[in-house]
Amino acid sequence: MVTILLLTVLLAFLARWRVSRLFYYPDHVSYGTPADLGLKYEEVTFPSRDGTRLTGWFVPAVGPAHGTVIHFHGNAQNMSAHLGFVDWLPAAGFNLFVFDYRGYGKSAGRPDRCGLYEDSLAAIDYVRGRKDLDRNRLVVLGQSLGGAQAIVAVGGGDRSGIRGVAVESAFFSYREIVRDKIGEIPLLSLLKTPLARLLTDDDLSPAAAVGKIAPIPILLIYGTADPVIPYAHGTRLFAMAREPKQFWTIDGGDHTEAFAETDSPHRLRLIAFFREVLGVHKGD
Repeated sequence: MVTILLLTVLLAFLARWRVSRLFYYPDHVSYGTPADLGLKYEEVTFPSRDGTRLTGWFVPAVGPAHGTVIHFHGNAQNMSAHLGFVDWLPAAGFNLFVFDYRGYGKSAGRPDRCGLYEDSLAAIDYVRGRKDLDRNRLVVLGQSLGGAQAIVAVGGGDRSGIRGVAVESAFFSYREIVRDKIGEIPLLSLLKTPLARLLTDDDLSPAAAVGKIAPIPILLIYGTADPVIPYAHGTRLFAMAREPKQFWTIDGGDHTEAFAETDSPHRLRLIAFFREVLGVHKGD
């Protein structure tokens, strides 16, 4: 009996470790640089809150800058693979800062939940500390896992200078997304709630932080056909967010689809949102 109990506990701990690893799919492949797109850029290194060395790219605006966008990318590959979601922002008059969490790309370390939180805080600190930009004109864009990081970092960290937050396809909480994924497995779906509680916790989840972002405006963006993060995660986060807040529904939209195509109307909508929260007037 004792042996069975010990094996059960061991399996539970192994399962928790396995589930936590499923949130991160980093690689170290270079998929290109801003220079490949004709953009000037600076490759930078900066320390995370615990000293882990992180890497990023600072891309200056084409012409005078309205402000600076800090991009939190999704969970797969590294920042070079996600550049296409945001490479159009410098031409729209925004400085752009993209960075890799620990274990992604050239950043040191291995990814874990607490580490990514510290990395996210450090990225905002780094941008805020640059002397060549206005530290009081910052906006944040997070997608998928990066959206969750953005919510938690802004909601739980130093918000000075941040004028707006846009989040696409972020999950409501760690436990809820694990519950949803277990629910997709026929033999385990009836046990999805107790299994989710066993396999993970909700520390540093967006649900606990989204209500703390106000009075900074927040924009949430979700596709109704997202196979990765169910649309309901967005509506639940929106319900917990405080004004000022906006919610965009992308009818038939897939995961992080809003800004993927060059002719997407949502790119212009995002530019308008950033200009509004920064107080940029027509003609500026």
